[in-house]
Amino acid sequence: MRLTRATLALAVGALAPALLLSTPSFAAGAAPSTAAVVSGPGSAYDETDIDDLRVAITRILADPDSGRRVTREANELLDNGTVEQMRAWLETGYRLAQAEDDRVAVFRILGDPDSGRRVTQEINELLDNDNPEQTRAWLETGYRLAQAEDDRVAVFRILGDPDTSDTLRAAASAALDDGTPEALRHFLEVGRYEVDA
Repeated sequence: MRLTRATLALAVGALAPALLLSTPSFAAGAAPSTAAVVSGPGSAYDETDIDDLRVAITRILADPDSGRRVTREANELLDNGTVEQMRAWLETGYRLAQAEDDRVAVFRILGDPDSGRRVTQEINELLDNDNPEQTRAWLETGYRLAQAEDDRVAVFRILGDPDTSDTLRAAASAALDDGTPEALRHFLEVGRYEVDA
């Protein structure tokens, strides 16, 4: 099952843009189908005017975590959306678009050859649970922590290698002493190559 997910992850990464662009709402240039739903009574955006709706959507666009689908739907709403479509998208469509973008992000991480055991294990658990809120939380905080654990293991492997030079051993120990996820990642991506250069 794990091998199937890795294959699926690669396929999703390659096909996601084509699949998203081929849906009827995008192919026809219409507003996203999720935005066509009329927001129900008691919506937080019921009394919001069009300018404030545009500001809310623009803030979402400015968020670096906004993926392709969120960005595409938000831009379409700003270009052609009605007040009702904007309200409905902010209430429900945004969450659906973000969930799809998060799922694509998780599959990309799963397909990355540098993803370690803990990252892979946690992604498989997320995919088994299929909960958008858990996936979003993991991307925001859990991924960093899981990656740090995998990085720590990788640094220990370097320390355990009998061919590791004394200078590389010292740099690896310094990264472990620092202990922050950023220090471990920096050592693995940059620091170990600078030491042996």
